[in-house]
Amino acid sequence: MQFKRILAHLSCGHYRVRRAFPAACLHRIEAGIREAEAGHSGEIRFAVEASLPWAALMRGQSARERAIDVFSQLRVWDTEHNNGVLIYLLLADRDVEIVADRGVNARIAQPEWETICRAMETHFRRGDFEAGLLAGIQAVAHHLRTHYPQGSGDSNEIPDQAVIL
Repeated sequence: MQFKRILAHLSCGHYRVRRAFPAACLHRIEAGIREAEAGHSGEIRFAVEASLPWAALMRGQSARERAIDVFSQLRVWDTEHNNGVLIYLLLADRDVEIVADRGVNARIAQPEWETICRAMETHFRRGDFEAGLLAGIQAVAHHLRTHYPQGSGDSNEIPDQAVIL
């Protein structure tokens, strides 16, 4: 276990999430997700976590592994067409991960998600969290519009609110 990583996680509290994503920003992100989902039948969820839980940190859990856990916990996989996508941000590691359900993964390759993640991380390094996340949401929505166009009877299966863990 890297001492530097442990220190980063111990010093990154919930106040950092609230500073990066104040209430008004979270409302705009929710509106951005709702607007992005209006153009396709996919589902987008955003979750942010200041730092890993102690046990996960001690066993060296990566941001990717944690994102997969959160994907399951938030039931992003629980959509009729297997078209849920989670955007996960681990602030302490400054790492963004996108986890998509099996239906989406069959159509969109992991390098596409990586490109979106790196672009978001560039914004985040500049402290521009809201713009970076909204750009990421739009990039994810672009892929979902291509593969999951809006259909009749589509419903919002997953809440649009950001999740702070």
